[in-house]
Amino acid sequence: MPFLDYLPELFTWWNMTMLIGGTVGGLLLGAAPGLSPTMSVALLIPFTFAMDPAAGLILLGAVYTATVAGGAVSAILVNIPGAPANIATLFDGNAMARQGRATEALHYCFIASGIGGIFGVLLLMFFTPMLAEFALRFGPSELFWMAVLGITVIGSLGAKSTLRGLFAGAFGVWLSTIGYDPVLGVPRFVLFPDMAGGINIIAALIGLFAIPEVLALLSRARARDQITTYEMSQHSVWTSLRGCVKRIRALTIGTIVGSFVGLIPGAGGQIAGLVAYDQTRRFSPYRDRFGQGEPAGVIAAESANNAMVGPSLVPLLTLSIPGSPTAAVLLGGLLIHGLFPGPDLFTKHAEVTWVFIDSLLLAQVVMVIAGLYLSRFSYYITRIPAEYMAAGVMVLAVFGTYSVQNSFPDVLWMMGLGVAMYFFDKAGFSAAPLVLGIILGPIAETNFVQGQMVSMSSGGTLPYFFTGTLNLIMIGLCVVSVAYSLFGEIKPKNQPQQEVMNESQ
Repeated sequence: MPFLDYLPELFTWWNMTMLIGGTVGGLLLGAAPGLSPTMSVALLIPFTFAMDPAAGLILLGAVYTATVAGGAVSAILVNIPGAPANIATLFDGNAMARQGRATEALHYCFIASGIGGIFGVLLLMFFTPMLAEFALRFGPSELFWMAVLGITVIGSLGAKSTLRGLFAGAFGVWLSTIGYDPVLGVPRFVLFPDMAGGINIIAALIGLFAIPEVLALLSRARARDQITTYEMSQHSVWTSLRGCVKRIRALTIGTIVGSFVGLIPGAGGQIAGLVAYDQTRRFSPYRDRFGQGEPAGVIAAESANNAMVGPSLVPLLTLSIPGSPTAAVLLGGLLIHGLFPGPDLFTKHAEVTWVFIDSLLLAQVVMVIAGLYLSRFSYYITRIPAEYMAAGVMVLAVFGTYSVQNSFPDVLWMMGLGVAMYFFDKAGFSAAPLVLGIILGPIAETNFVQGQMVSMSSGGTLPYFFTGTLNLIMIGLCVVSVAYSLFGEIKPKNQPQQEVMNESQ
């Protein structure tokens, strides 16, 4: 087994320094709203120029792994996801924190992330050639339906009604069209020059989640309240580990869904987390608890977005096709060291490649240990006075938004979307479908246009998009997702009427 042959190379003092430093630093970077895994890895690439290729890739891989899990910290503690991949985590994670169970939620987060991440890296180690062949089957039509599936799933997540959720998702897709057409290059809905660049994903993410939370914190401060008015309960790691294993269904669904989605180029952790959360809720006998502080929701979401890490590198290392936005940045890290994806990576540069893959596996273990240790300090974060937390979140929101593109219009978008979301939330709309519509809209549009171009030489648009096994599976899942959500909403409304009829009889 090649990965065992090169394992001793990983345990040099310099490589281990890069691994531990990258993992701990990645946890802290991921916990800061706006500092996504993609941006964190991109910021560190220049620092790897002077390193040897193995050490540089170990640092980037450790940061990638840790920031995905670290983004759950802010999602759980302050209801602001550190990255799009952590959106599904806040549905139950923040609810647990408000119940005084923040430490327990963080335990579930890191344990599930570690288990899912290890499984994903093992897939990368043992099944790379076979999985790369499977990833090639996803063309523009399959990726289009994957994006549509993500939009239909988010309609039922975090909203008070399915129709409101679907409307918010559709509105987010429309917002994603503002700016220049990615294919034709023509402006769309550009009313002012500052709108020409469109809505940056990080700006939308921070605005839709952070600003409403800041306004809510300020209203609490005005009422002389704190962020939390409860005492934090103590929770042992071993109890959390048993609880995680007890919820094996959520762990299994999250790991399998994350591994599958990671193989699909461009899908990303946000789709993995949402689909895993949605499927776990549907198969759970306690589906009514989801959104109210159900640990299975945190376990499913976090095991999925970390299980995605390993498989997302399969098409990257073999075919130069990144499976996620962060994997695309890692491709740049490979190229600057003269490493070109393909067969040569596992023959001529086998030492660098296998040391890098081995480091991903060990980084999962380090991430779990460091994350569990840091989670004990969550008590201090939840006791910060509301006005101080509001000021701190606001500073991070502006800094995180501006630093992505050094663009002041991004800050304006962030503020505008955030204030609007504060009032939409009072009307029963959720930020999650809206921001994911903004994320998935360009994916659906680009692949639809590419599919139209391809279909010109393959028998027409309709046959191209509505035939083929994978296309039909995706379409079926979209229909089932919407139908199930509507049925689940209609059924509770009919129950009170049925009870009244039974009583009258």
